[in-house]
Amino acid sequence: MSHAAVVSDKRPSTLRGASLPKWSPWAIAGGSIALGIGIALAAGLDSKIQWGVIAALLFVLGTYGIAARVEGRRQAKDRIATSLVWVAFVLAVVPLVSLIWVTIARGIKVLDVYFLTHSMGVVADTEPGGGIYHAIIGSLEQVGLATLIGAPIGVMTAIYLVEYGRGKLAAAVTFFVDVMTGIPSIVAGLFILSLMLMWDMGPFGFAGSLALAILMMPVVVRSTEEMLKLVPNELREASLALGVPKWRTILKVVLPTSIGGITTGIMLAVARIAGETAPVLLLVFGNPFINTDPFEGAQASLPLYIYQQFANSAGSGAAYDRAWAASLTLIAFVMILNLAARAIARWKAPKTGR
Repeated sequence: MSHAAVVSDKRPSTLRGASLPKWSPWAIAGGSIALGIGIALAAGLDSKIQWGVIAALLFVLGTYGIAARVEGRRQAKDRIATSLVWVAFVLAVVPLVSLIWVTIARGIKVLDVYFLTHSMGVVADTEPGGGIYHAIIGSLEQVGLATLIGAPIGVMTAIYLVEYGRGKLAAAVTFFVDVMTGIPSIVAGLFILSLMLMWDMGPFGFAGSLALAILMMPVVVRSTEEMLKLVPNELREASLALGVPKWRTILKVVLPTSIGGITTGIMLAVARIAGETAPVLLLVFGNPFINTDPFEGAQASLPLYIYQQFANSAGSGAAYDRAWAASLTLIAFVMILNLAARAIARWKAPKTGR
């Protein structure tokens, strides 16, 4: 065969088989949804969940059937695995989006400046009016004190495990941190409550902070431990080779390198304990009036306020609206913490190209 004949041969390669276009998954998904709704209506099914299940099954089966016919069975198996991942993703996102949508739709009714700047005071739970100022103050103080206790202990425990921990003591600490990670919040509350009963103490905000700190510490230890392990050993060895003591190497080299991830872990731990209700219900007890002293007397908090509005509503729509508005405030608080954590992580991340 001459060189000119080879150059002029424009036939497609036989090594490449037929493939579906890039828009085919969206088309199959749209067709599955339409067909699923049609089948559900024809069968007289009213539940949207049943509609979604039928559409998901049609999407998976349709993807496999069309891909097997066009691309072959081997590629069809890959397509069906991808479609199952998408179905799982949608199943995880739908409840989250539905929860946020319902909370915003029902909570926005009473969420205004008056609601954020007034307490319940003498307003009964079944009456309209009142606000969540006392609960916001309580939550901020209790979560803040828990962070002041739990974050330093958690960070220093992680430093011990990564930088110094060897032998049985380190293994025992790791074991107890793992156990504490799975402790239910009500157990932490009962532990602090038993101490309060031994000393004949009444409910107060700091007791809730102690229980929240117990729940916060293992999260901080685990996240900080992983961040410290990511610091290259070459940085430590370079500092030690210059004669810098180990404690100073940790303080000046290791911690600044991983401070972004550590801060993110602490923020996520704070967001986790901000919504805990069980220990606050046992230890803080709730108070419709403003109490800015966490060391004296019962105090309110946002999770406890939400629970009490539902529990004491007696069918009152005003109480339900206040509970949804408080839930929206709590979600906004947690979201702000997460955004702050992402901003700090990006700000403190090691710069590239220097």
